Amino acid sequence: MNAIAFDHASLTISGKSILTDISFEIAEGEFVGVLGANGAGKTTVLKAILGLLPLDSGAIRVLEKTVTRGNPAIGYLPQSHSIQPGLQLCGRDLLLASIRGHRWGLPIAVAADRREVDRCLEIVGAEHLAGRRLSDMSGGERQRLLIAETLIGTPRLLLLDEPLISLDPHQQMVIVDLVRDLSHELNLTVLFCAHELNQVLGAIDKVLYLGHGNAAIGPVDTVVQPETLSRLYGASIDVVRAAGRIFIMSGGQIVERDQHHDHVH
Repeated sequence: MNAIAFDHASLTISGKSILTDISFEIAEGEFVGVLGANGAGKTTVLKAILGLLPLDSGAIRVLEKTVTRGNPAIGYLPQSHSIQPGLQLCGRDLLLASIRGHRWGLPIAVAADRREVDRCLEIVGAEHLAGRRLSDMSGGERQRLLIAETLIGTPRLLLLDEPLISLDPHQQMVIVDLVRDLSHELNLTVLFCAHELNQVLGAIDKVLYLGHGNAAIGPVDTVVQPETLSRLYGASIDVVRAAGRIFIMSGGQIVERDQHHDHVH
């Protein structure tokens, strides 16, 4: 069964073509790294899957059904979803707020809500964060909490938009390993946006590269080739493999090194 299917999908934003007649499928349970140059449309693709952006033409299906907003089968961690370090809430309160809606004051929880929060905290190994204030957590701990939040309601598909931003290399590795384990243990389909391939290399089943309105999906060794990436980046690309890492080069420079955000999309 396919978790996601793009069928000749085209999408334009502010006069810029983000997707042009794109078709691909992602099977249930696959862990897919989503990559591409700044502005290539990584965030846009996730929002289209969420039903937040209408297509110009074509269709997207999620779990064999036409895309709709508010699909409970999808857990979503947006790029801009950060926890303010000074926020005087504990981990459990943050997750309870996501069940009852964000509003002024602490959430009023029933027993079922608390059981659901405890279940999600346990799945990601964050029980010790339940009573700790957010201001006392490291960046990696806060991100673990946000991943627990995406699991509320037992989704079958996780869309994670740049969850490694602002984390040091060790914390990045911990989060990637956590998501990989969740995908395998819970049979979750995961789309994991990253700004550098090496962040997710070795954990993902496939890579989805976006660029210039086009997309290429498949195993890393199949997709990450000079001809394919040159077409997606719109520039001459060299692929250098060394010491178990892959470097995407253009004109002698590593093209992924300075990427941190999709500026527009």
